Amino acid sequence: MSRLYVASLLTGLLTAPVAAASEDPFLWLEEVQGPRALEWVRAQNAKTLAVLEKDPRFESFHAEALRLLTATDRIPTPDFRAGGVDNFWQDQANPRGVWRHVSLDGYASPAPQWKTVLDVDALSKAEGANQVWKGSDCLPPADQRCLVSLSNGGKDAVEVRELDTATGKFVEGGFRLPEGKQFSDWMDADTLLVGRDWGGDTLTESGYAYVLKRWKRGTPLAEATEVFRGQRTDVYAGPVLLRDAEGALQAVLVNRAVTFFDSEFWLLAAEEPVRVPLPLKASFQAFVEGQVVFTLEEDWGRFKQGALVAYPLAALKADAAAAKPTLLLQPGPRQAIEAVAATRGRLLVNVYEDVKGALDVYTPAKGKWTRKRLALPKNASVGIVSTSSAHDRLFVQSQGFLEPTALWLADAAAGTVKQVKSMPARFDASKHRVEQFWAASKDGTRVPYFLVRPVAQKSGEPVPTLVYGYGGFQVAKPPVYLPEVGKLWLERGGAYVVANIRGGGEFGPRWHQAALREKRQRSFDDFAAVMEDLVRRKVSTPRRIGIYGRSNGGVLTSVAMTQRPELLNAAVIESPLIDMLRYHKLPAGASWVGEYGNPEVPADAAFISKYSAYQNLQAGVRYPTPYITTNTKDDRVHPGHARKFAARLEAMGLPYLYYENTDGGHSNDSDPLLNARRWALHHVYLARQLMD
Repeated sequence: MSRLYVASLLTGLLTAPVAAASEDPFLWLEEVQGPRALEWVRAQNAKTLAVLEKDPRFESFHAEALRLLTATDRIPTPDFRAGGVDNFWQDQANPRGVWRHVSLDGYASPAPQWKTVLDVDALSKAEGANQVWKGSDCLPPADQRCLVSLSNGGKDAVEVRELDTATGKFVEGGFRLPEGKQFSDWMDADTLLVGRDWGGDTLTESGYAYVLKRWKRGTPLAEATEVFRGQRTDVYAGPVLLRDAEGALQAVLVNRAVTFFDSEFWLLAAEEPVRVPLPLKASFQAFVEGQVVFTLEEDWGRFKQGALVAYPLAALKADAAAAKPTLLLQPGPRQAIEAVAATRGRLLVNVYEDVKGALDVYTPAKGKWTRKRLALPKNASVGIVSTSSAHDRLFVQSQGFLEPTALWLADAAAGTVKQVKSMPARFDASKHRVEQFWAASKDGTRVPYFLVRPVAQKSGEPVPTLVYGYGGFQVAKPPVYLPEVGKLWLERGGAYVVANIRGGGEFGPRWHQAALREKRQRSFDDFAAVMEDLVRRKVSTPRRIGIYGRSNGGVLTSVAMTQRPELLNAAVIESPLIDMLRYHKLPAGASWVGEYGNPEVPADAAFISKYSAYQNLQAGVRYPTPYITTNTKDDRVHPGHARKFAARLEAMGLPYLYYENTDGGHSNDSDPLLNARRWALHHVYLARQLMD
């Protein structure tokens, strides 16, 4: 998702439940690089750092976080390429990172002998630029020529360059796309399919491409040939290239995202694009053995919401309107499909059952599919890390709140699994236990949550408890091993909670759609119900409860703070959306109208205004002191949200802490050194609020 200040005397305006945009005295804080705005940021940062960095805990927290994030015994995340394994590695010596390669056998060994493909630190130094790695796309089957995406400071907007991985040098006169929010993919060695700003109003209202063009090597970008055009009111139009096991291009599928959750899929044909018969709420997942696989997020004919279906590509090419899909999986009421991927000849389906992971292998044969479950750890999070169309091997990781991440090499054809790497324990987990509870929300819905708490907690003895939530965009939050939480929070006697509230994907599209638009309040009610349940079970008390959320989770935490301030005493509100009556006007807010509603529509504005935290701050209310933090280079969720919320709190004479990092983008993790400082600041704040 993408995307200054002096105290105002307009007290009456600031305390009104809803203020029109024209009445907003803090619009100048939306000018990201405005001199006045940056002066305000510098002043706010100085005040906050004088509190948090001067705390006696900061130095130890920072040192511990730095050790965790730059440790050299981390598992190098693998990515199959060119017959071996790639990894992008960052540490204290290489904070920008090194893209490197090794053979598969070498990777599985205790001490891989890596070969550097691209040193981003060296590149940044040589070019005098602030380059941040944003990934690569390589041309199969050799995977030698790659399109490398580089970002200035971590922004979503990237520059694309062609790299020869055999030499580690950018191709002289090769493909190169100037900075922008863009799509690019190989059609063949001399042709790219590109979606970007072509000039003349060719970006959607959300700031993404809706015009796709074919660009031939050696020709000016301006002479690229248009192959597909959506509409400016779309979110984007993006290509999906369908290749066989040998890497040969079989078809081009275009996802025309009408809204964030509604899509039309079109096959590019010789004359005109042909639409694939699917409901609007459907998502492309994989292409394997000639089968195009989709998930359905709504009921459609004989298929129920959440279903996994497959179309034969040959049938779509012959007569798309007459093609019939096959049902592969219909998840049960407490199941969800988390991810789908393909190997050379197998389909992989990562499922959750009561928010715990499993991985199934589907094999097509004579028009039917057989299923086999891989023998991976139970009661844990299981996720697909990397696959390749060149073979049937795959990397899978497993982890739990107290179980360090393990990496497995599986063979989908043989159905075998072998552990190849494991992360050393980063904190003492022996003094905590994990439980799963269900809280009753306001409307009676049972909402699951995970609780990690000290084994030695005595009945009725509250412990400092950090509650994490997200609740949006059908993103599930299963168990995860978090070294920084374990070391900086759990080891100091704290408890940690993950609330699996509606709006997320823990139980598939129905769980998500239960909290869309006018139903958003359900997410907030679910979150409050979890905190109330913690108090009821005497795990903690409002004085010792803090909350944390980022991005969409910033909507959640800011609303929890304003709606139910009596339930908590700390709120980390990171990279947040907060002014929900203007979010659609800030990059890339317009793309999220399907999630939140359109503030330009009076009926939508009415339900949004009831919860939008920026408008619902009230004078005279005792709110917990929040820690509001964002990033100047965040071009996904605009830093103006966080800035304006802090400014309004200050104008109302309410306590808060505000810190804005200048680098890192929306993910905040482009530089492990900055990231260590970030986590240290978070946990100093939490310790001050909940442990002192």
